[in-house]
Amino acid sequence: MSGHSKWANIKHKKGKADAARGKVFTKIGREIAIAVREGGADPSSNGKLRDVIAKAKTNNMPNDNISRSIKKAAGEMGNITYEEILYEGYAAGGLAVIVECVTDNRNRTASDIRHYFDKFGGNLGATGSVGWMFERKGLAVVDRKPGMDEDAMMMMALEAGASDMQALEDAFEVYTEVQDFSAVREALEGRGCTFLSAELTRVPQNLTAIDDPETLEKIGKLLDALDDMEDVQNVYHNGDLPEEEEEDD
Repeated sequence: MSGHSKWANIKHKKGKADAARGKVFTKIGREIAIAVREGGADPSSNGKLRDVIAKAKTNNMPNDNISRSIKKAAGEMGNITYEEILYEGYAAGGLAVIVECVTDNRNRTASDIRHYFDKFGGNLGATGSVGWMFERKGLAVVDRKPGMDEDAMMMMALEAGASDMQALEDAFEVYTEVQDFSAVREALEGRGCTFLSAELTRVPQNLTAIDDPETLEKIGKLLDALDDMEDVQNVYHNGDLPEEEEEDD
């Protein structure tokens, strides 16, 4: 699950990717399809496609799979129509949740998401009901290799056009405005940075602390159920949850 920006969350998300690689590749393939439809199959002239390819590589998607996905997207756009849909609601305990989907069947996706919110003590809200609690940002998580200096990394990130950077024990979180994300990512890549994750994200403006075990159990089940849906690309929440809820298996 994706929550507020903590490396623990990203590790959890990556761990799930390793455990269900095929499903993750399918989701990325859908992102490639959307990018190709919007800007064509040539990454050199399609910034969004370049960003998705970078994301695919951070998820260990082989180059052959990426190429096949691009060719498939370019060849099947007339037969398969994917659309991006955003769902907003509250989990148990008043936790704000945003679900980003790419689907070829809006009715199926809406029905499944509503079912899970209802089943695990939440409620699906109207468009805009929780979106205002989050800021859309670019986030590139750079592997903090031995000897990497925090001040030097900060300077490099700012020179590349980033808006902020947070240093963690094993990574640097580099934040950008949405319109600057591609340029910053490519600049850092050119400087030799290795990304553990690189994509647009939603950062909550404030966090909701939850420690009731029963509520946490319901939240965990909802987030896991949503993550497991093939139509769901990303799940964001504003929870300040105990570390065990975000552990990397």
